Amino acid sequence: MFYRPDHGHGLPHNPFKAIVAPRPIAWISTQNQSGISNLAPYSFFNAVADDPPQIVFGSNGTKSDQIRGKDTLANIRETGVFCVNIVSEALKDAMNKTSFAHEKDVDEFEVAGLSPVPCQTIDCDRVFESPANLECKVSQIIELEGKANFLTIATVTGVHLKDDFITKGLFELGLFKPLSRLGYRDYAIVQEPFSIAPPRP
Repeated sequence: MFYRPDHGHGLPHNPFKAIVAPRPIAWISTQNQSGISNLAPYSFFNAVADDPPQIVFGSNGTKSDQIRGKDTLANIRETGVFCVNIVSEALKDAMNKTSFAHEKDVDEFEVAGLSPVPCQTIDCDRVFESPANLECKVSQIIELEGKANFLTIATVTGVHLKDDFITKGLFELGLFKPLSRLGYRDYAIVQEPFSIAPPRP
């Protein structure tokens, strides 16, 4: 089949997210100027550069108690910082609890029963239980085409890795099994990584 997005796909559910999959999940923690923490997952997320390390994530939609965008974006506009917490298989249920659109004064760390600990380079908490955390400072927030679509570009200023998942100098994804987002309500777990040697000329 072929379809033009502006004409509709004719299927029971939009296949777009199922096509661009799997996608890593940015479990983003922020803090507003009143000191209230927020934690929410975003699957339009990826790394885009490594020297210096930089990431991007997309925020879509609005909330009735925010002027433009969601709580995460509102807090980032106020403070200019956030932390990406990596979601392991063991944290999938806690992550899911934070995906609900709570009121802006609700602390999702408490909702999910997680342990907030201070970041080192930014004024924000991170998820202690997460296998890795990326402390980020915003470079740009770009308004995209469509209603309430925003792209945030940020530089990573600090990296936390759980020592339990470092073996022989490598950060072993197969040990903590990162969660990824598929289409619809589907997720996948990375549990059997394999290596491919690059071709030689």
